[in-house]
Amino acid sequence: MTRLALGVLLWSIVHLTPAIAVDLKKNVVSRHGDYSYKGIFTLLMIVALFLIITGWKSMTPVEPDVLELVFTPPEWGVHVAGVLTLVGFILFLAPYPPNNIKRLMRHPQLIGMVCWGVGHLAAVGTARGIVLFGGLTVWSILEILLINRREGAWVRPERVSLRNDLTMTLFSVLIFMAFLYTHHLLFGGSPLT
Repeated sequence: MTRLALGVLLWSIVHLTPAIAVDLKKNVVSRHGDYSYKGIFTLLMIVALFLIITGWKSMTPVEPDVLELVFTPPEWGVHVAGVLTLVGFILFLAPYPPNNIKRLMRHPQLIGMVCWGVGHLAAVGTARGIVLFGGLTVWSILEILLINRREGAWVRPERVSLRNDLTMTLFSVLIFMAFLYTHHLLFGGSPLT
């Protein structure tokens, strides 16, 4: 559990640092350059992901008591998880191609993370699930609030063709389906059973 919690904490701190400690980022970039800053950021993200993945997987056989349910998810939680995760995938990919979703919301990727996290919390009541999904949901909400405070007023992007929205949504659904059918191989446990 400690490794998983450290991974979520490291992920959150590294992502929140540019919004909380603006001068720290500026100092690192001015002293060592933008590429060095991005390299350090990327390295810390790799470490955080390593801690999260290995922390999650290490608890299955070694710490079964940690896997005891903290709460019993409702029967409908799996369905909510499916819908919110699909929405999360669409929103998570929305910042990249030109589309109209970016006109509707300022932070589609972070809102997508909130959907993913809340959806999984509706279906998983274990301690490790609460640490991972709850932790990343809280981080996403804090990130949204801090970015809004740092950047001020939001300027909506220009309207684009509906074809862009349909293409991006279709691509997101395909990625979601690939994750859905390989979930048991990648993360253990199948959402389809």
